[in-house]
Amino acid sequence: MGTSVLSLRMDHELLDRLRRHAAKRGMSVQDYVVRTLIRDDFDERFQAAVEETEKFYGVT
Repeated sequence: MGTSVLSLRMDHELLDRLRRHAAKRGMSVQDYVVRTLIRDDFDERFQAAVEETEKFYGVT
């Protein structure tokens, strides 16, 4: 299994929120993000967020 690098650009407020969530669980931000992405329900939650965003912007 190979590895890849994912680079993200985010605003300071979002990074602070991620740091707080990760700290509550005793994790680094990187570990917290990875664990969030591999959650069993991530695909469903992500799709729901995409649909809500499309509704908000009138795409659908």
